[in-house]
Amino acid sequence: MASLINRIRLTRDRLRPFVRPRYESDTPKIGGTGPLDPYLPPTAETLGAAAVSHEASEAVQKTLSKLTQNRDAQAGQVWHAMGRDKYGPHWRFADQLTLLWAASTLLKPTTYLEIGVCRARSAAMVAAVRPQCAIYGFDLWVPDYAGGPNPGPEFVQEELARVGHEGNLVLESGDSRTTLPAFLERHPDLYFDVITIDGAKSVPVVASDYANALPRLKVGGIVVTDDLVLFQGPRRIWDAVIERDARFVSWEFRDAGFGVAGAIRGS
Repeated sequence: MASLINRIRLTRDRLRPFVRPRYESDTPKIGGTGPLDPYLPPTAETLGAAAVSHEASEAVQKTLSKLTQNRDAQAGQVWHAMGRDKYGPHWRFADQLTLLWAASTLLKPTTYLEIGVCRARSAAMVAAVRPQCAIYGFDLWVPDYAGGPNPGPEFVQEELARVGHEGNLVLESGDSRTTLPAFLERHPDLYFDVITIDGAKSVPVVASDYANALPRLKVGGIVVTDDLVLFQGPRRIWDAVIERDARFVSWEFRDAGFGVAGAIRGS
């Protein structure tokens, strides 16, 4: 019976319509606001090459070593070290952390939005590359999330300080379906160079996060998502909202890990 209920639920989620982003024609672009300011976003292959580079792997290992240690942080350090040691210059691997290192290194963001902050490992990668970057994080702070402690905003602030973050930090608690649009309504001129969408995994929540966040991604900016192999929700929304939209060019890594992807917004 439980198996049948799960199949019915998955079928319903696949067929259920969902909210989509509504873009504005006057969205600012990376590189500046003037008509003569340089505009040269990376190609998808450039983003991917940076994400699987040894430099990205080493940066992740170094940043994780500065954070409060737990099972996941330690496992990440061991994984990256083993891959480089065993396969040398041939090692190619990407996860959300290496992809965020790549996005931050290539774009040099001044504003970063993250939905699903948890223990701030992803935000720490951005902060380590760009200490002055303004970081905006949204999370429910569910206790014992994914089998581990999820201490909350004060802990996140301390973690980011460990990697040298000096920029503005805004952390909003609650359901992103209500907190994010309310926050953006209060800040109508706020746009982001890099966005990570890694909150709840159901189709309605993921779709809502994309619909609220993506119109505030600068032209030339990068959106990152994770768990494309593990969960049907992120996979469906990424395919429908990113892959089928000519505004975006994307890069994806599914050879190992949870399945991570990044996309650059075109004009």
